[in-house]
Amino acid sequence: MVCQTPKNPPPSDAKPKPIEWVEPSAPTLCVSGPGEGKHAILGKSGLSIADSAHARLSRLLAERPSREAGLRVAVQGGGCSGLAYKLSWDEAPRDRDRVFERDGVRVFVDPKSYLFLVGALIEYREELLQAGFKITNPKARATCGCGESFSI
Repeated sequence: MVCQTPKNPPPSDAKPKPIEWVEPSAPTLCVSGPGEGKHAILGKSGLSIADSAHARLSRLLAERPSREAGLRVAVQGGGCSGLAYKLSWDEAPRDRDRVFERDGVRVFVDPKSYLFLVGALIEYREELLQAGFKITNPKARATCGCGESFSI
C-alpha cells in the first residue's frame, strides 16, 4: 500500500483531533511482563483488544497449530510518517515480551515497541473496499492516509 503526504498538511500549531475510542466490552489483562496482572486502560496503559479484533483473532488463532500462539504487534522505522506498525503471527511469546490477553486471545509486544504503543487499542474493521486491523494509538500525533504509519 502506498502512503501519500497530504497536499495541504495542517499547520504545525494545529491541535490534534480527539481520539474516538471504541470501548471493549471486556477488559484486556497483562499476563506477562511489567504490569503483569493489571488491566489495560484505554489511552493510559497496556494494550486493549476491541470486541471486533477479539472476534477476528479468535477465529484466526483457532487455525494455528499452537495454543500459545498470538498476534505480534511491533513498531519499526519506516513508512511515510516515520514509524510503521508491523503485525505478524508468533507461536509463543519471546522472553521479554509483554503479553496481553482477553478471553484466550493473546497479543505479544516487545519492550521497545511497547514504548510507542502504551494505551493503544487494536480493532478490526471491515469496510467496503478494505478490511484489516487498525491500531488507535494515543501517542500518534500524525498518521498517513492508509493508517499503517505514524509519527510521535
